[in-house]
Amino acid sequence: MRPVHDVKLAWGLLRKGIAHRAALAAVRRAVAAAPPHPPHRYRVAVYFADGAVNMYQMRQWYRPLAGLAENWPVVVLARSPFGARALLEDGALPVAFVPTVADIERFLVEQDIRVVLYVNQNTRNFQMFRYGHRWHVFINHGESDKMYMTTNQFKAYDFAFVAGDAARERLSRVLWDYDIDERTFEIGRPQADHYSGTLPYTPDGRTVVLYAPTWEGDRPSAHYGSIRTHGEALVDALLATGRHRVIYRPHPRSGVVDPEYGAAHRRILAAIEAANGADAAAQHVYDDRPELGWQLAAAHLAVVDISAMVYDRLAADKPLMITRPVDPEAAIDTHGYLSACEWLTADEAPSIVAHADRVLRDPDAVQRLERWVRHYFGDTTPGAATARFHAAVAELMARWDQWHSRPAARDDVDAEAVGAGDAPESPDPEGAES
Repeated sequence: MRPVHDVKLAWGLLRKGIAHRAALAAVRRAVAAAPPHPPHRYRVAVYFADGAVNMYQMRQWYRPLAGLAENWPVVVLARSPFGARALLEDGALPVAFVPTVADIERFLVEQDIRVVLYVNQNTRNFQMFRYGHRWHVFINHGESDKMYMTTNQFKAYDFAFVAGDAARERLSRVLWDYDIDERTFEIGRPQADHYSGTLPYTPDGRTVVLYAPTWEGDRPSAHYGSIRTHGEALVDALLATGRHRVIYRPHPRSGVVDPEYGAAHRRILAAIEAANGADAAAQHVYDDRPELGWQLAAAHLAVVDISAMVYDRLAADKPLMITRPVDPEAAIDTHGYLSACEWLTADEAPSIVAHADRVLRDPDAVQRLERWVRHYFGDTTPGAATARFHAAVAELMARWDQWHSRPAARDDVDAEAVGAGDAPESPDPEGAES
């Protein structure tokens, strides 16, 4: 069996190498065809070392960053050719392809980057941390109560932008000797100010249910995905009523670890296709588009797994249910919203219609939701989170001016950006969870 394994491994490496060269060539052509970046234009950089598989982490920030760029020009520093190709194709923000440390250094010399934002914890972030005379800020790619939200890696950044009181309490419980007041800024969920888009169906009297499961996870503590355990039963039940419309939006990584998880996903797709074939007015939706917003605003009820989608929906201030993981080793933070949320167990999934009716009509459930929305996101009035986001960046710009005006700073013209010494380039973690 070993020779067969070796052949498969060699073939996989060959395919990855071919794909890498193709992506690199495409990015090089796009960069060569585009006008050069104006010197000394950008004040804010978003560092993104991941590939296309984790582009959802960047895309959710496009609109807030575009608004920020009206005051402080923003550029994305892309390290992977796969990620750079996706960013360039999207065309939402200016992109600088900087695959090597030397490329980063050249770009920093040519620009005036004062704030660097990070949307994930990619290990290659440390290759950017070496550069001082700018603030390194973790903005994350969502709000949740997952273990990821309390990693000690927060300490590597100068500051973190967090959603609200819940995030501050979460970090205070877990991190030792971390000055929450000094190193965090509460900004709410700026993405919620852009929950809009063209509906792929015609609204009618049907109750719209968004089912947005996460992927299966790569370890027992992260086995939050519900497609195999809940998804097929709840989707089948909703499709059968004739009075519900399903929006099915699975995580883009669904099935990458567990083939059976992917098979269950495909069975759900087949069921949706069959239901639409039987009733054209049903207009059930399989949503795999990158944009997230209209789904959260349009659905009367959302059914989601333990993931950032819980809190994206909370930010919309609308009813939701959360699937309870079947794996007893799945970590559940019971300090926050998960201690009082509307759970849906696997056994209850076939009865989703009754549970949905209860959650939508129960005044106590509505009041509980309002309390938790305020705890996690503060003021969710349209535009309030965006204002806090801009104010946080403005404060860091003001602090940059204060530090830069010091005599020692004036004498040192960013010496660390030139000749800092190349660290060994780490492998491109294409497809790694970040």
